[in-house]
Formats: sequence, structure tokens, C-alpha cells
Amino acid sequence: MTGAQVSDPQGARLAAAKLQGRFPRLVLFWADGAYGGELIAWFKAFAGWFLEIVKKPADQKGFKVLPRRWVVERTFGWLGLYRRLSKDYEYLTAHSESMAQLAMIHIMVKRLARSAIT
Repeated sequence: MTGAQVSDPQGARLAAAKLQGRFPRLVLFWADGAYGGELIAWFKAFAGWFLEIVKKPADQKGFKVLPRRWVVERTFGWLGLYRRLSKDYEYLTAHSESMAQLAMIHIMVKRLARSAIT
């Protein structure tokens, strides 16, 4: 997490630096238009990763669900159901990260339990 003064592309570089080497199978990232431009080449040069910008078609009118863009919004919706994540109560960002991880673990365990029954 970064402060509000850090731009989206700068934050992406900081996040990429933390991810490098931790997840060897990670090679593709999806992002919106704010992350385009030279950042695509930087991702490739930095770690050999592909940064794919998901854009709406130029001729699109009205709302349509775009591939992969809904995943983030849906996940934020799930996390918002957890009271402790509905607002920024935590003093340290590490605590917020831990609470998000616990919430996702809870979501996955519920899914696994549901699939074991059927």
C-alpha cells in the first residue's frame, strides 16, 4: 500500500518489486488504462511479465461487463461484507493485509465445504 501522492504506475512498480521472485508461475497481469504506456515495456524488461490492458471497445455504448475487469470489483464486494474490512480501522497496513487474507481464506473454506457436501 502506498500514500495518495504515489501515482498508479509508480505504485505498480513498487508492487512488482515486492512480487518479483515470490511467485514463479506469475507471468500475466491485467490492468486498466491508467497502467498503460511505458509500464507495459517496464514489466517485460523488469521480470519478463506481460501487462495486458483491458479496454472497452471504441464502439461500445452503455455498460457491458469487460473480460477480467469484474474480478477485482467482485472481490472488493466480497471483502466489504467483512465488518473489519468495510472501513480502514487498522493502524498498520500489515494488519489490513492480514485481515484481507483471513477473509479470503474464510471465503475459500466455505466454498470447499459446500463442494464437499455435493
